[in-house]
Amino acid sequence: MTTHPAQSADAPQRDRDNRTLTRKFYLAAWRWHFYAGLYVVPFLLMLAITGLTMMYFNVIETRFGDRILASDGQHQSLQIQADAAASSLPNATVSQYIAPIEDDLATMFLVDSGGKQHVVTVDPVTTDIRETIITDDSWFYWANGIHGELLMGDLGDRLIEIAAGLGIILIVTGLYMWWPRDGKRFASVLWPDFRATRRTFWKELHVTSGFYISVVLFFFLISGLSWAGIWGGQFVQAWSTFPAEKWDNVPLSDDIHADMNHGVLHDAPWGLEQTPMPASGSDAGITGLTDGTPVNLDTVTAFARSIGFVGQFRVNLPRNENGVYTISADTMSGDSVSPTGDRTIHVDQYTGKVLANVGFADYSLGAKSMAVGIALHQGDLGWWNVIANTAFCLTVIFLCISGIVMWWMRRPSGEAGKSIKGLRLSPPPLPNNLPLWKGAALMMLALSLAFPLTGITLVTVLALDVLIISNVPVLKRAFG
Repeated sequence: MTTHPAQSADAPQRDRDNRTLTRKFYLAAWRWHFYAGLYVVPFLLMLAITGLTMMYFNVIETRFGDRILASDGQHQSLQIQADAAASSLPNATVSQYIAPIEDDLATMFLVDSGGKQHVVTVDPVTTDIRETIITDDSWFYWANGIHGELLMGDLGDRLIEIAAGLGIILIVTGLYMWWPRDGKRFASVLWPDFRATRRTFWKELHVTSGFYISVVLFFFLISGLSWAGIWGGQFVQAWSTFPAEKWDNVPLSDDIHADMNHGVLHDAPWGLEQTPMPASGSDAGITGLTDGTPVNLDTVTAFARSIGFVGQFRVNLPRNENGVYTISADTMSGDSVSPTGDRTIHVDQYTGKVLANVGFADYSLGAKSMAVGIALHQGDLGWWNVIANTAFCLTVIFLCISGIVMWWMRRPSGEAGKSIKGLRLSPPPLPNNLPLWKGAALMMLALSLAFPLTGITLVTVLALDVLIISNVPVLKRAFG
C-alpha cells in the first residue's frame, strides 16, 4: 500500500490537534467538577452524616426514642389508651395509633396539642403515660429536617435540589476525568497505586473510591431528587401518582394523602402523596367491618389484623366529618422490611366499608421504583442494607474530604496564591477556543429541561464564568 507524502506529513499535526482537543475537554470537565464541588461538598457531607444518624436511630430504637416495655397483664382497649393519651395534654386530639412492632411493647399515639404534635407512649395495661415528647424535638426529626430541608422549609428544599442536580454533574465530569487515557489501562482505577507520591496518592484514592460508588451515588441522588419540590413534586411524582379514578364510585375529599404526613416525616407512600383521599358518608365501598359492628379504633385495628396486618402498622383517625380511618404499613414509615408489602386501606368512619385498598402491585412503575429505592435509601432491608449504606456514606465523606485535601495541596502558595481574600480558589483554567460549543449548549438545554433548578444554576455560573470572572482582573486572579 502506498502512503502519500502529504498524508504522512499531516498525521503528526492531526495527532497534536487531537491531544490538544482532548486536553481542552479535560480542563473544561475539571473546571466544572471543581465548581460543582464547591457547592455540592458541604451538602454531601451533611446528607451523609444526617443519613447515618437517621438510619441508626431507626435500627437501634424507634424514630421517637427507646422501645418501652409494657407491664404484664391484660391490655386495656385501644380507645381507653387513646383517651388516656389525649387527656394527658391540654385540648388534645389523637391523630394516629402506631401498633407496637412486638406485643410486649408500650403503645404510641400521635397527639396534637397546642399547635404541636406529640408522641405519647401509653402502658397498655395500666394506661399510665410512660413518655411524652414533642415530635420535632426528637433527634430523628431534627436529622430528617436537616436532611430534607436544612430546617429552612421550601428554601432549604430548593438548595438541596440544586445540590443533588449538581451532584450528578460531579459524577459525570468525574467519570470523564477518571477514564483511562495516555496509555493507562482500565485496571489502573480499580485499585490505587500505593507507590504514588503523597498528592498523587490522594488522587488515586479519590478516583478509585468515586468509581466504585458512582452508580450508587447516582441512585441516591435521583431518589432524593424525587422527593424534592420542583423536579420531584412537579414532574416525577405528579406523573407517577396513583389515579384516584381507580376507586369505583367512591366520593373524594379535598384532602390528599400528603396531608397525613407529619412535618418532615412522610407517612404516606410516595406514589400516593398527591392522590385525593376518599370521603366518608356514602353507601360506596365494599364489605369491611361486619354489619352492625361499631366503627372505632378498636374494631378498625381488629379488622386490620384480620386481613393480614402484623407487627408495626398505623391507623390514622378521621380528621373531620368526611375523614376516613386509614390503615397503612410501608417502608416509608419504617413499618415493614419489604417494600413489596406496602399496603394502604381507607375505611368509611360511618359504615365500616372499605373505600380503597392500594398495595405495591397497584403502584405505577415510578412509584414501585421509589418504594424500593426509599427502602434501600433508608437501610430498611436488613443488616446487610445497613452495613452497605454505612460503607457508602463513609465513602462519600472520604470523597468530600479528599477533594478538599487535593485542592489544598495544588493551590498556589506565596504571592501567587494571594487574592482579594488572601487565598486563590485556583480552579483549573478555562480553556480558550473550545470547539463544539453548540453541542455543549444543547446538553445544557437538555439538562435544564430535565432538572430545572440545576439547569438555571449551570447557566448562571457559566454566564458568570465567561462574561464576568474571565473579564474582571481581580476576579480572574481569584478564580483563574
